[in-house]
Amino acid sequence: MKIQFTETVLRDAQQSLIATRMPYEEFEPILKTLDSAGYYSLECWGGATFDSCLRYLNEDPWERLRKIKKACPNTKLQMLLRGQNLLGYKHYPDDVVRMFVRKSVENGIDIIRIFDALNDFRNIKTAVDETLKCGAIASGTLCYTTSPVHTLDSFVKSAKELENMGVQTICVKDMAGIMSPKEAYELIKAIKESVSLPVILHTHSTTGLGFMTLLKAVEAGADVIDTAISSFSGGTAQPATETMNYVLKQYGYETGLDEKKLIEINTFFKAYRDKCLKSGLLNPVVMATATDALNYQIPGGMLSNLVAQLTAQNKLDKLDEVLAETPRVRKDLGYPPLVTPMSQMVGVQATANVLFGKYKNISKEVKSYIKGEYGKAPGKIDDELMKKVLGDEKPFTGRFADTLAPMFEKTKKELGDKAKSDEDVLSYIAFPALAEKFFDERELRKSRTFTYSFKEIKEG
Repeated sequence: MKIQFTETVLRDAQQSLIATRMPYEEFEPILKTLDSAGYYSLECWGGATFDSCLRYLNEDPWERLRKIKKACPNTKLQMLLRGQNLLGYKHYPDDVVRMFVRKSVENGIDIIRIFDALNDFRNIKTAVDETLKCGAIASGTLCYTTSPVHTLDSFVKSAKELENMGVQTICVKDMAGIMSPKEAYELIKAIKESVSLPVILHTHSTTGLGFMTLLKAVEAGADVIDTAISSFSGGTAQPATETMNYVLKQYGYETGLDEKKLIEINTFFKAYRDKCLKSGLLNPVVMATATDALNYQIPGGMLSNLVAQLTAQNKLDKLDEVLAETPRVRKDLGYPPLVTPMSQMVGVQATANVLFGKYKNISKEVKSYIKGEYGKAPGKIDDELMKKVLGDEKPFTGRFADTLAPMFEKTKKELGDKAKSDEDVLSYIAFPALAEKFFDERELRKSRTFTYSFKEIKEG
């Protein structure tokens, strides 16, 4: 029996624990060891990494990917893609989605895990189709949550829909760590009996269930599990790689992981973790077990960002109120799974409700969601909230991307020399202000480098 591991330290683990603030230079020395440790894949891109590279780290996310690929030629590189939202918080036209997928593969991505926050698969079909055309692995994703409208049968039906779409693997994404061992066993078993594809389970340690949940998922037939090297595991991140490797080998599973390499990897990241603790970048709050998450269902990355945002506003004392308000907002919005961008939208709205009064301020993203621009809500949206946003209008029921005009070539022409590549154009489309600032700073750095070099030559 074989079970494979996806290592998340370069993406979701650090996103969950330190809000995606790990610069490339911090992990560059350990990449070759990661490449030779025996992982099924290294999750290293997508999610919030793109945004953070531009916003906080002054890095070109595309160059970061190319560097990782060069250092890791033997292990599949994996990214997380939000379907029609790509890596942002709104829907983009199909030409942009196709170009983004194409360039992701060209720059080094081997596996694209594609999801829609509402499990509305109309919003992932373009990304899946382009991934397959580019020769990469399309991993269709089910966003796991619990609610009156999310059932075992509904998830199995969704898994069959993904298989019919042509994906090569199916990932069950438990972003808040709320899946119990019993639920994992029943769901993975039911999916394995209904489809003929490899099944992957992604969970978090937030509620303390993660290790047990992964073990029961493997017993039910899961083919791949997501884990994080131990120094960046636990809390809002994934269960520890070494622990799961140890347990599963005792049960007779073949993992293919090199334990000496795992020790080396953990030792490396332990030093960086200590550095993050000392600087305050890693808040001990996100390392603890939070069983309340079984009620408010907040995923790891969302929780760490909520803590950071409230701290910045000197309102961390309101965290418990915000967490309590979250499930109420989620119910009002028809029980969307709390995964990006819905997690941010629900979290921001819950925060606004606590700080300013219930629905006194409604974000433009929540208004767009209620209008139907993000897809079909899983359940019924509160009537009063619908009326407050829509008045007498009816919500949009089609595929919103079909209403969007192509924009890649138009944007490329508008940017002119400011964009040095198609990748630059995509960065700008995803995050215009951040990308433009990055382009300007890049030119300034080049200018300074040229001036310095010319001075050296002139002086002999």
